[in-house]
Amino acid sequence: MDKIAQGVGRPVPGSGDDRENRLSGLGGLSGIAVGVGTGVVVSLARHAGLRPPWWLGGLATGALAMTATDLPMARLGVSDPAGWSVTDWVSDAVPHLLYGLATYGTLAGHDR
Repeated sequence: MDKIAQGVGRPVPGSGDDRENRLSGLGGLSGIAVGVGTGVVVSLARHAGLRPPWWLGGLATGALAMTATDLPMARLGVSDPAGWSVTDWVSDAVPHLLYGLATYGTLAGHDR
């Protein structure tokens, strides 16, 4: 988050624990923004007629959310997914998959 904040000309103020807590909070907020944004995109795709089966829609939704979080981290040099261990990948993929299944399932449930 620090690189993003500096990149937009708004460095995170403070020092020590205060600054670390602010950065952690911004990280959480960015996760919420990605989740909401992904939900909106998938909802618009469903509204446009793209309606795969729930399991495929859930996988695609989770993959989209994962890409939306991991790609910027890699581009900014915050983390390098190419160097992640299997445990790192699993700890990243599982929550995104669960998010995708829950989000797509909720959207599909509103069709009835």
